[in-house]
Amino acid sequence: MSDQTAVQTVPRRRRMPLGGLLRYPVIPVLLLLPMVICGLFGPWIWPHDPTAINFAAKQTPPAWLEGGTWQFVLGTDQFGRDLLSRLIEGARIALIVSTVSVSVAAVVGTLVGMLAGYYGGIIDMVLMRIVDVKMSIPPVLLTILIGAALGGGLATILISIILVFWADYARVIRGETLSLKSRGYVQLAKVANVSDARIFLRHLLPNLLPTCIVLITLQFGAALVIEAAITFIGLGIQPPASAWGLLVSDGRTYLATAWWIPTFAGLAIAFTALGANLLGDWLRDYFDPKLRKR
Repeated sequence: MSDQTAVQTVPRRRRMPLGGLLRYPVIPVLLLLPMVICGLFGPWIWPHDPTAINFAAKQTPPAWLEGGTWQFVLGTDQFGRDLLSRLIEGARIALIVSTVSVSVAAVVGTLVGMLAGYYGGIIDMVLMRIVDVKMSIPPVLLTILIGAALGGGLATILISIILVFWADYARVIRGETLSLKSRGYVQLAKVANVSDARIFLRHLLPNLLPTCIVLITLQFGAALVIEAAITFIGLGIQPPASAWGLLVSDGRTYLATAWWIPTFAGLAIAFTALGANLLGDWLRDYFDPKLRKR
């Protein structure tokens, strides 16, 4: 019998499949990063004054097209204003509007949902009927009513988005609170005569934060689209500002001759909203223990 050399089989290192990238929000971050960078550092990175008019360079095409120049990388609009600079300024407006409106809606809706779910009874009935009334009003009609009362501008956008979104938080948080208030640690806190405010802050709110974060992320993209829509119909940001919705609205009449004026702003809205939705989906899966273990 010949001697055989014992060969120890070394387990091969498992190669991460391409789908393993889905474990990390790489794509959503890449889609949202330009907006965040432009929104935070806009005045330091835009190449030209976004409001500077130059009729000698009006409707200049992007640099890679015939007649374009690298002085205006994405071209210029009908007044000769640099589109890249206006997109960067528009990112600042979009970031401010979406962040402020969604955050305020989250605070109001979370508070209403916690009060309704924790106390129940008449408080729950009154608050939820208010939520039902709000949910029965179409967002477009609500926006038009607010615009008619306040006129166009930043205040119209902020109030509209807050009123559109707060009820969504209230409904979801109320359901979560109904489940949490029956948990043992909440019942023990009540037996120990812990104040309701302390129960809210120490026992309910920390457990509700993951749900709030997911809702905020998902609604960030929706708020961006609503802001652009309100501005598009003339009730939002007013000229000479550089909101993305305003760029689409002003450039739609030049779509046949200068397609780049509305196109780049529309792509910015689409990709940013997509990134926010993808990040919200990823966070929802991350905070769900059943999905996280897969």
